[in-house]
Order: sequence, then C-alpha cells, then structure tokens
Amino acid sequence: MSNPQNTFYSSLQQNLDQLREQGLYKPERVLASRQGSEVMSEDGRMLINMCANNYLGLSGEEWVAQASIDATEKYGYGLSSVRFICGTQTVHKQLEHAISKFLGTEDTILYAAAFDANGGVFEPLFDENDAIISDALNHASIIDGIRLCKAARFRYAHNDMADLEKQLQAAADKRHKVIVTDGVFSMDGTIAQLDKIVELADKYGALVMIDECHASGFMGKTGRGTHEHHNVVGKIDIITGTLGKALGGAMGGFTSGRKEVIEMLRQKSRPYLFSNTLAPSIAGASLAVLQQLSQSTELRDRLHENTAYFRKEIEALGFTIKPGTHPVVPVMLFEAPVAQKFAARMYELGVLLSGFFYPVVPMGQARVRVQLSAAHTREQLDTVLKAFEQAGRELGLLKN
Repeated sequence: MSNPQNTFYSSLQQNLDQLREQGLYKPERVLASRQGSEVMSEDGRMLINMCANNYLGLSGEEWVAQASIDATEKYGYGLSSVRFICGTQTVHKQLEHAISKFLGTEDTILYAAAFDANGGVFEPLFDENDAIISDALNHASIIDGIRLCKAARFRYAHNDMADLEKQLQAAADKRHKVIVTDGVFSMDGTIAQLDKIVELADKYGALVMIDECHASGFMGKTGRGTHEHHNVVGKIDIITGTLGKALGGAMGGFTSGRKEVIEMLRQKSRPYLFSNTLAPSIAGASLAVLQQLSQSTELRDRLHENTAYFRKEIEALGFTIKPGTHPVVPVMLFEAPVAQKFAARMYELGVLLSGFFYPVVPMGQARVRVQLSAAHTREQLDTVLKAFEQAGRELGLLKN
C-alpha cells in the first residue's frame, strides 16, 4: 500500500510538470536593484522595465524611501498587533484621512493588502437578502470576496451596459443591490463606463463599488481616479484600492466611502480584524506620496504623455494593441507560444516584460502587456520600440 504522503507530493510534482509542459508555469524574475524604469537582473544585466505597476515611477525614488525610513525611526518596525487591540498609530489615522480627502469620501479603512480589502468588504455589508452584480472580468480578489458573502450573485458581460441593466432587473426583488466593477481592468486597460453605471444605479436604486488599483494617483485631471475621469466624484458608494502600485509601490490596501460603511468594516471585516496592522514605514511613505500628489499633477501628466507616445508608435510599427488611453498597453500576439517566445527575445534585447495567455486571458488572446511609467524617458521608450521592431521581424510578426 502506497504511503499517502508520498502520493500527495508525487501528485503535486506531476501537476507542476504539467504546468511546465503546457507553458503555463510562472517563473519569478529576480531583480538585484530597486524597482524603477531600469532594473538590474540577478545576472548583472540592466533592463528597461516595461512590466511593473510603477505608474508614477515612485517605487525606487529616494524621497519615498526616506519617508519610509523617517516613519520607521518615529514609529518603529511594526506593531505586533491588530488595529483594534493596540495597533493603531497616529500615522495610520493620518493616512486614512489623507486618502479620504484625496478621493472625496467620508472615511477610509486600511488593510495589509488590496486583496484583503476586496476580500473583506462584502460579507459585513450584504447578506442573503441582497444582490451583488459583478462585471465578468473583475479581479480575482473581488470574485473571492463575493464567494465569502451570502448575497445573491449576478454577473454581467464585461463592460456591457445593456446586460448590466438586465441583471439589475433580474435582481429587482432584492433588498440592497450593489454594482461592482474594476475602475480599470488590468489585462486590457479598459476603463469602466462609470458615468453610465451611475445612471443605471440611480435608475434601479443600486449602490456602486469600484476597485481603483490601476487608477488611483493618475486617472482623472488631478489623479483622483476613474470616478474623476468620468466626472462622478461623490457618486460612488465604495472605493477599494492599493498603496502598492502608483501610490508608492510597497503594499497595503484600503476601502473608502461613507462613514457608516467604514465603521461597519472596522467592526466586522475579518481581514482587518485578524491581520497585523500595516507597517508604519509603509503608512508614512504612502502619506508622503499623497501629500506630493495633492500639490502637483506633473507625474500624472508625464505618464499620460509617455502613454500617448508609445501607443502611437507601437501601432505605427504594425503591432495590434487594445485601443484606449490607459498606460496598460496590451500588445496582441494571440497565441501563447508566440507570446512566450516574444517575451524571452525581448529579455535578451534588454527589455523586461511579461507574456500573458490562457487561463489569465481568453484562449487565442495571448499578449505581452506593456505598462508605461512617468519614470520612462523618451530615449528608453525609443529603445524599447526598436527592440519590439527587431523581435517582431525575427519572429515573422511584422510584414512591412
């Protein structure tokens, strides 16, 4: 009789081998430098980085690192506690207030990660009497959060307002209804139609929740987010987001909205109640970032200039991209092996980017996802475009 422990480990190994054979195994690229527009790989090569969520280029900035050091010196390394016991410091309250002011909401609650924010938002607020109407392509953290809640689940076709209205009608008998969508969808760079979503919410008496992980700090005229981009500030009931992308790039998440919502989350949101407090170094640095962004739109403006330039030039080379204005630029290669080969060749040419394929994106929709940053120089972008052209010709993707 075989040892159950041995069969367990052998089964895991078979599954891992299968992932490699299918081209679905995800290796980790090790960096030997700070995050930035240019990074050093562990073999000492310098690479232009086109795949980080470092939209405003702040992750490796000295003043951000110094703000983190300053907060550590004042508040210590960590709190060894959850917030409601003895894990709340003045820096956490200051950051929550700053996020609320930045987003135009009444109050904010911090989490260790944005995944926790989405995982902990639904269960305390909605039950079997309510309905959650979710975009089909919402982030995994939203999907997992909804699974933890007893509310009825309705799903509408991605960014399809006609189908959203049908689902709202189907949920008409429910007590409370909440429409849930990513503000920006990270695989395609699609911006949710929040103006139309708000209109439908008003028509059917629904709440609106948005995940702003790929929007906070740079979407909208002053970088407040997708709700500013669509001129619906003050009309969104719940906003979740991250401190780990544009707002400094470390980790940490938040939920922001009406004071009643946030107070209930403080009382009943399990990831908040049972996870250690966000490190004061991260809170202090994030606070400094928000203060800087409130004073100037320079980084936001530079990011959008880089985005417009790259989108125009990559199409001029003959590549197919998903249309839009967001700094996520999916360059469509359609087949998984092609995306893998292309990303590998770009790495050899000194450009760091990643290929995405099924099941992360639909079958036949493989791509490399380029992410622009305010830190990219025009010279770097031109170097990347030349590498795209060379790799495209070598792999037979460009005909002209």
